[in-house]
Amino acid sequence: MTGRLTGKVAVVTGASRGIGRAIALRLAADGAKVVVHYNKAEKEARDVVAAIRAGGGEAIAIAGDLAEPDTPELLAEKIVAAARADLDAPALDILVNNAGVGLRATIEEIGDTGFEEVLRIDLVAPFRLIKALAPRLNDGGRIINISSMGTRAAFADMVAYAPAKAGLEALTRALAVHFGPRSITVNAVAPGATATDLNPGARDPIRAQAVATSIALGRVGQPDDIAAVVSFLASDDGRWVTGQTIDASGGQRL
Repeated sequence: MTGRLTGKVAVVTGASRGIGRAIALRLAADGAKVVVHYNKAEKEARDVVAAIRAGGGEAIAIAGDLAEPDTPELLAEKIVAAARADLDAPALDILVNNAGVGLRATIEEIGDTGFEEVLRIDLVAPFRLIKALAPRLNDGGRIINISSMGTRAAFADMVAYAPAKAGLEALTRALAVHFGPRSITVNAVAPGATATDLNPGARDPIRAQAVATSIALGRVGQPDDIAAVVSFLASDDGRWVTGQTIDASGGQRL
C-alpha cells in the first residue's frame, strides 16, 4: 500500500472498536503499518487486522489491560518487540492514545474507586505509555491523544471523565514543548457525540436527532469523522501543528 503515511509505523490503543478501530483502518489506508491494541475484545481486534491485511496493509494485534498497574510499560515492551519481529520496524512513528473508559456518573453516584479507575486509564496510562515508548519514537514522529469536547462544555455526569481528559490536554501541551526539539508533534483531538457502542445515545436514531440540535453541522459524529482528523495530524500536512486540542465535534454546544 502507498499513501501519505507509507513507511510509517503507528500504534493505536483501544483499536478493536469504535473510534480506535476507525483510526487504525484510516492510518492503514494511508499506508502505515499498524499495531492494533486491545484489552478483552480479541476477536474484534483480529477482525481489524484482517480488514487491514485484506486491503493490502500490514497490522498486528497486541493485548494489554491498561487498568493494571504495570501494563503500560509491559505493553510498550511487547509493542516494540512485535513491531520489530512482525512488521520489520525497529522504531515507531505514530502513537495514538485512544483507549479509555467513558464512565458517566454525577458526584453523588461515583465512588473513589470509579473516579480513580477513570484517571488511571484515561490519564495515567497514556502518560506512562508515552514515557515508555518515547525512546522508540523516531524524531519527527507524532503523538495524538484522544480527548473529549466534555473538557470545554459542562456535563454533570462527566465528573471523572472530563477532569481526566482535561489533564490529558494539559499533558499534551507540556509534552509538545518537551518533544519539540525532536520535531515530534503532540496534539489532542476532542470528539463530541460520536456514534459508537460506548455512546449508545448517539447511535439511537431518535436520541441522536435530539443531540444533533446542539451541533452546528446538524448531525452526530461518526468514527470516520474523528479518524480523518487524526490522519491529518499524523501526516506531514500536520507538521506545523503541535500542542493543540482540535475540536472534532461538528460544532457541538458552541
